[in-house]
Amino acid sequence: MGQPTEATAQEPARQGVDDRDKAAIIEVSSPVCYADKAVDAYMGFLDRDGLVAELNILLEAERAGAQVAAHLVAEAEPPELKDLAGVIQRDEIRWCKMLIGALKALNADPSQAVGGFYDQAMSIVDIEARFAFVNRGQAWVIRKLKALLPRIRDDQLHGALLAMLAAHDHNVTQAESTLAGLVRARNRPDAQAS
Repeated sequence: MGQPTEATAQEPARQGVDDRDKAAIIEVSSPVCYADKAVDAYMGFLDRDGLVAELNILLEAERAGAQVAAHLVAEAEPPELKDLAGVIQRDEIRWCKMLIGALKALNADPSQAVGGFYDQAMSIVDIEARFAFVNRGQAWVIRKLKALLPRIRDDQLHGALLAMLAAHDHNVTQAESTLAGLVRARNRPDAQAS
């Protein structure tokens, strides 16, 4: 056997193809992908204005949550509720700071408003009922973040919002457990006798 000719070495897929069949040969190669250069909206991500609006909605909700939690810390008598309200307040303040930083990084003005959640929560006189309402507010933030996260292109912001989601999820679980424990304690036979 001899050395392959230059033509057969360069075109092994075309061996045995005559000129009439050459038109049927399909070139197989992928075009260059420019997805990383596409505008955010084209790729399903929020554009800057949409992102600013969503972050400000979250900021207003977190600010309201921090203020309600501060009242819960001051007003709650069971130590379990007071402690948990303190954890929630610190978390809400932390997320307010993060959201303000994210908005400033986008050269946007952070909202100064307090979400309507504050007035709704403060209209609830019973501390345990208000705490349960705060927990529903935390669950709303979780739903909001779950809907928002797939639309965030920036990896750093995505990570921060994911951490915010995890903290809210943890707080909801803790609040449910704490509130259920208070109900169980009240319903114990020895608690009713006193």
